Amino acid sequence: MMKNALLAAACSALLAGCVSTSDIERLQSQISDLQEQVAQLKRTASSKEEVQNVNTKIAEQTQMLLKSNATLVTKVDQIEERANNTQGSIEQSGYRVDRLAQQVTQLQKDLEDVRAQEAARAAAAAATPVPPPMTVPGPAPITGGAAQPGMPAGGEVTVPAPPQPGEKPMETYQAALRDYQRGNYELAISGLRDFVKSNPKSDLADNAAYWIGESLYSQKKYREAIEQFDRVVNDFPKSDKVPSALLKKGYSYINLNEKSRAIVQLQYVVHEHPRSPEAAKARDELKKLGVESR
Repeated sequence: MMKNALLAAACSALLAGCVSTSDIERLQSQISDLQEQVAQLKRTASSKEEVQNVNTKIAEQTQMLLKSNATLVTKVDQIEERANNTQGSIEQSGYRVDRLAQQVTQLQKDLEDVRAQEAARAAAAAATPVPPPMTVPGPAPITGGAAQPGMPAGGEVTVPAPPQPGEKPMETYQAALRDYQRGNYELAISGLRDFVKSNPKSDLADNAAYWIGESLYSQKKYREAIEQFDRVVNDFPKSDKVPSALLKKGYSYINLNEKSRAIVQLQYVVHEHPRSPEAAKARDELKKLGVESR
């Protein structure tokens, strides 16, 4: 509008016939200034519009980010809650497993005590001789008369022989097992070795040999324990203590920092006794050693 007004004024002046060359140059300079101002105003208007657009986009993106952040926080809270619940369940399961393991161990010990008592009674019965009945002369028979009441004919009275004390080698086993349970490992080893030596064919000989190994293992005599567990496997190949003896060999190698031997031994347990509780323990130990097993 200002440009138009100046042009109109210039035209009026020219028409009036009173404009000099300097006046024309001055007008042209003013017109150029006005054109520059108009261009600058246009650029300013355009910049303001762009800034407004940018601000609008920033506001929209900020709103979207806030919504996304709120959603993310909610999801994180849900994940943390699930993790806490899962951790609680795992801890409860671990506690139950520990309790069950303790109960199983106690049941095994109780079962061995019962077996020892039964074996002791059987051995005592087999070892106790049955002496022939003793006869003592009775009073002379009464001639022509009947036998006295309670007196057999012939004048002899049968008297039962007094019971003879029989040997009870199983008491040695029971005492040695109690020593092991109390932590008296040297006494336990001595008693168990005496039992195995005296009763090599007993049903409890394999158990006694195994508990010798356990006593050595508890004393951290891992080399000697490995040798003893080998005796269990070689001398009693059909014993139910073989899987436990093999597993404890693997543990002994771990304590001796012989990782490769431990891995081979634990894998052997899994391969030879895949469904046994010892195989499950061997798999867990292999995982700790960084080895996956089927």
